[in-house]
Amino acid sequence: MSEDPAPPYTAVERHAMFPTPSHDEAARFDFLANFNKYLSGTIGAGNARAYETRVLPAIEREQGRLPADRFEIRRAMNKDPWHRFWSGLKRNSMEMRQQNGRQMVLRQIDALDAKASSFNANKATLELDPSVDVPRYQRAVDIHCMPGSYHGEERPGDVSAGANYDSGLFATTAGGLGALSDGGGQALVDWIRRERPGWSPRRILDLGSTIGHNIVPLALAFPDTEVVAIDTAAPSLRYGHARAQALGAINLRFVQMNAEDMARFPDGHFDWVQTTMYLHELSGTALPRVIREGFRVLAPGGLMLHLEQPQYSDAMPLYEQFIRDWDAFNNNEPFWSAMHALDLKGIMHDAGFARDSLFVTGVRAVVDESIFPRQDEGAEDHGRAAVWNAYGAWKSA
Repeated sequence: MSEDPAPPYTAVERHAMFPTPSHDEAARFDFLANFNKYLSGTIGAGNARAYETRVLPAIEREQGRLPADRFEIRRAMNKDPWHRFWSGLKRNSMEMRQQNGRQMVLRQIDALDAKASSFNANKATLELDPSVDVPRYQRAVDIHCMPGSYHGEERPGDVSAGANYDSGLFATTAGGLGALSDGGGQALVDWIRRERPGWSPRRILDLGSTIGHNIVPLALAFPDTEVVAIDTAAPSLRYGHARAQALGAINLRFVQMNAEDMARFPDGHFDWVQTTMYLHELSGTALPRVIREGFRVLAPGGLMLHLEQPQYSDAMPLYEQFIRDWDAFNNNEPFWSAMHALDLKGIMHDAGFARDSLFVTGVRAVVDESIFPRQDEGAEDHGRAAVWNAYGAWKSA
C-alpha cells in the first residue's frame, strides 16, 4: 500500500468502558483501518479515472449531453468493473468491521455489562424511559451494517450496541478522529473558543448523541455547564453514560428521548443545541420537526449548530455528489442522499431563525497529529472524512 499506515489500534485510548481486544482482534482492526485508507486513496482514485475515461464519454456518446444528475452517474458507474470492484471491497470492509467488533464485544459481554452497571447504578445522570419508541426510520435498517443498529440488544439491559460502535470507529475512520474517536467534539470546543472567547453557556443539548463521544469534550470543556445528551437507543445511552462517567464528564446527563418531541424541556431552556453527523439519520418528515423543536428549546441569543458533510449544490460537481452518495445506497444510510440535497438554511429559517443569523463554516476534527496524521483531503471517502460543514445560527435575542 502506498499510503502512510494508520496508527496502530493500540493508539486508541482504553478508557475504563472500552472493550479489551485480543491480539487477533486488534490485528484485524489494524488491517481494516489501513484497508479503508487504501480504498479511499489508491483504489478510490480509480473511480475518477473510470468516470473520466469510460463512463462520462459513454454517456455523452449515447445521450448526446452531459449527465443530468448524480443518479444517472450512479446507474452508469454501477456497470463499470472498477467501480464495482471498489464498491464491493468497501461494503465488505464495513461488514468485516462490524463482525470483528461484535465478536470482541460478545466475548466479554458479562464484564462490559457489569462495568456499565457499576458506573450507572443510582446515577441521576442516566434517565431511561421504556415508553420511548425507536422510530421506524431508525428501525427499518441496520445502520452502518451494524447488527441491531444503535438500539439492538443481545439481552435485555445490555450495552453491546454502544460497545461495538465505540470499538470500531477507529477502523472506520482510519484513526482520523483520534484516540477517543472524539475529534468532532474537540472541533466544537476549538470552534466555540475562537468564535466566542470566554462564553460559558448555562445549558447545552446534544441531539442524537449515540454513545456521547462528540459531546463529552464539550462537557469537559465547560464543567460548570449542565450538558444533556438525548437519543432513543437505550443500549447506546447505557454505554455512553458509563463511558462519560469513566472519562470524568460528570456534568453530562443522558436522557432517552425522541428529538422530534422534547415537551419536557421548556421554551428557551438551552443556550446551545447541537448535532454531530445526526441529521442524515433522520427521515424527510422528522428532520424539520427536530429543527423546530431545537429552535423552541433554544434561548434567545443561543446557538444552534449542526456538523454534517457539505450539502449538494449547483457548485458541487455531479461526480462528487455521486461519490458522496455511496453510503446512501451501499452502507444502510437510507436518508443520506435526500438529506444532503435539502435546503438546510431554508429549513432553519422556516423553524424561526432570521436569515441573516444563518451561517456555514468548515470544521476539521481536532486530534493529536503526531499520532494521528492529517488525512488526505483528496481521498474519496467523503462520507466518513474527518472534515465537516457546520450549519448554524444564533437565535435573535
